[in-house]
Amino acid sequence: MPPVITASVPLLEPPGWALAERALFDLLDRAWRRFARDFTDPDGRLRYSGELTTRDGVDDFYETFFNWPQLYLLGGAGDLLAESERHWEGVTRQLTELGMLHDEYERGYDWFHQGESLLLLYFLCMAAPGRWRERAVRFAELYVDPAHGNYDPAHRIIRRPHNGSDPAREGLFDGDSYPWLPREARTYGFPLEWLAPEGSAMGEQMRRRMGTGDTAVNLAASGLVLNALLLTGDPRYRDWLAEYVGAWRHRAAANGGILPDNVAPDGTVGGLLEGRWYSGHYGWSWPHGWYSVGHAAVVGALSAALATGDDTFTDLVRPALDEIIAQGKVMTFTEADSSLETKWSVQLREDVHTPTLHVPFRHDDRGWFDYNPMLMGVPIALWHHSASPDDRERLERLRAASGYDWRTVRPFRSKEEAGHEEPWFAYLAGDDPSYPERILAAAQAQVRHRLARMERYRGQDVPEADIHLWQQSNPVVTEALVQLTWGGPQVVYNGGLPQARVRYYDAQGRRPGLPSSVAALVSGIAPDATVLELVNLDPLAARSVVVQAGAFAEHDIRTAEYSVCDDPSWVGDLYDYGHGEPVVTTASIIVGGPWLRVELPPSTRIRLSLELALRARPASYATPFDE
Repeated sequence: MPPVITASVPLLEPPGWALAERALFDLLDRAWRRFARDFTDPDGRLRYSGELTTRDGVDDFYETFFNWPQLYLLGGAGDLLAESERHWEGVTRQLTELGMLHDEYERGYDWFHQGESLLLLYFLCMAAPGRWRERAVRFAELYVDPAHGNYDPAHRIIRRPHNGSDPAREGLFDGDSYPWLPREARTYGFPLEWLAPEGSAMGEQMRRRMGTGDTAVNLAASGLVLNALLLTGDPRYRDWLAEYVGAWRHRAAANGGILPDNVAPDGTVGGLLEGRWYSGHYGWSWPHGWYSVGHAAVVGALSAALATGDDTFTDLVRPALDEIIAQGKVMTFTEADSSLETKWSVQLREDVHTPTLHVPFRHDDRGWFDYNPMLMGVPIALWHHSASPDDRERLERLRAASGYDWRTVRPFRSKEEAGHEEPWFAYLAGDDPSYPERILAAAQAQVRHRLARMERYRGQDVPEADIHLWQQSNPVVTEALVQLTWGGPQVVYNGGLPQARVRYYDAQGRRPGLPSSVAALVSGIAPDATVLELVNLDPLAARSVVVQAGAFAEHDIRTAEYSVCDDPSWVGDLYDYGHGEPVVTTASIIVGGPWLRVELPPSTRIRLSLELALRARPASYATPFDE
């Protein structure tokens, strides 16, 4: 059993953030039930009567529910886990009937999209590892076992950009031409522009030069293998991560530190592209550049580092990150050549007219181009993992170069259900004590906005071109709760596994997440002082919380300093018209493990300062209730 401490500081005036946090949990509970009623069938599938005519679409079905089990892990309703599992099962049957899956897994598609599809699976494994172990291991073996045809151990490459459960699915598309819509061509241009500037006669060239060999976005497959390692502890998965991510790290080092985006079947960078380190599928040149390469790289780097304990794997990311920062220019967004206008116009709002640092996301024969404000997910994920002064200093430099105030909280919900890293960082830096209540209010606004959208579109047939409707209507928002209660950034959307300084278990319910009526706030995440507060808002019932260090119990809590009120005189005498001010002191306890149990009597609060030893033990899905 973990060490136990008992809260003793009385809760007299509940803090606004605590009331707002529990109100958000209550609103989310009502919202997901409404979505399930209006948009899904009894077996959990989405209401859709059409076909899928290209290789695209699997991700859009699973993404709809990606953060539902995450909400359960945070402390959502007890029946939300079973509901999330029902939707995975229903959608999986639905996609199998549509010809998109084989043995419950993607037949073959790129990892920019597979990573999005698999977030739902990863959170289900985290919430119920025993029930999901067999599937997760079977899926990981598609890559770890060369017999399945995806992995070439001799050259340490994944053999194709489109890969999965069907080794017969070759190339990048079915038919004679790549299904690239005119609006996409206007936004992103064409691949291999050095061969055919207008995209004409491109299909055969794409098959030959881009449809085989490895590509940098395949690094996102590392998340699938790490998930199997967390479930089993089998060193084969650790060794595969070290081998595969290590090969990409070697290629980056040979390219001046910058991660290349392509490897030919013979193991040579640029072997099919006349020596170019760019122009691979979903790589530096087309269509998204850093948006796809950077996210896949950080998934691979953090997966290998967590699996092996070797943090030098994170150097797979830093040189490319620092290079695009060095190529940055100060301009207004309205002056930039960004291909992500729809993202930034909402995220920046009025600051599209404010001069700020823009960095290039793409590179081709012309050099660097496609300038955008820095996506903060990658540098934040690096800093959260390493806690290093250099990674924090990079964030401070980016903040100083921003023309807009990082404390600004804007009302939007991106596809990634992220994007508020800047104000969260400002809060952790001690610059904005109002952030918790403002981000919780913004989250409330997005749930209510999604409920209004659901009302508008429920009952309508969904054409294939509009299958993003479900994602755009998903009313579950978790970014604010992840930041405030776990002390972590939202998961890297293209295939990452969650990061957290702390997580929680309901000791009485023997399940993950905060118990009902309990609110949590992490206000600092330095290793020597991860600071959090727990509040039991229930005036009559006690609660019991197990605090876990790390998303995967990978950290140790060395010591815990906590607030104490031993003097009951604040209550006063029978005929006093008021109460006194509670006298709060501190005490400390040696923990020496990943878990600490906190008993919360009715109407109490406790402030904890935890000294952590980061990554002191093997990461796993172990819980405090395991034998």
